[in-house]
Amino acid sequence: MSRKARPASPGTAADIEAMIRVDHAGEYGAVRIYEGQLAVLGASGSPAAKAIRHMAKQEERHLETFDKLINERRVRPTALEPVWRVAGFALGAATALMGEKAAMACTAAVEDVIDEHYAAQISRLGDSDPKLKETVEDFRAEEIQHRDAALAHGAEQAPGYRLLSEAIKAGCRVAIRLSEKI
Repeated sequence: MSRKARPASPGTAADIEAMIRVDHAGEYGAVRIYEGQLAVLGASGSPAAKAIRHMAKQEERHLETFDKLINERRVRPTALEPVWRVAGFALGAATALMGEKAAMACTAAVEDVIDEHYAAQISRLGDSDPKLKETVEDFRAEEIQHRDAALAHGAEQAPGYRLLSEAIKAGCRVAIRLSEKI
């Protein structure tokens, strides 16, 4: 009879490593989503394209921060990075091909899940790693701004918004669970 591995206790080294691994993977995925969107919409001078460029720059900074944490703390990155490279770009490009509002619906859905994810991490961290907690809190605030900007740019007006949003959210939740472990 095999035993299931018990999840790491909040604030343990294993739990913090899983947080850094999944956050690094998530920020990498976000950068790739925006790269896909900008590959389609980048030449556009629209307010939505301008907002995407701004959000992409912030996500690049988030990724740089988690790149440093991965290296400084010697955390194994997710083995799924090649999958997220393709999947993130494809998701961004596909939603942008559906139109700016669909691209914004993608952003709103992703950032909604990330808001929940980061809030849970902040709670789990407690006082065990103040520096990581502060980083996650800062990035969570920017992710909320991204979601709100996407909504302001008409995300909810995208064709099939509810279905598109729920599908993207489900995919994000699966990616989070996989990246924590693999």
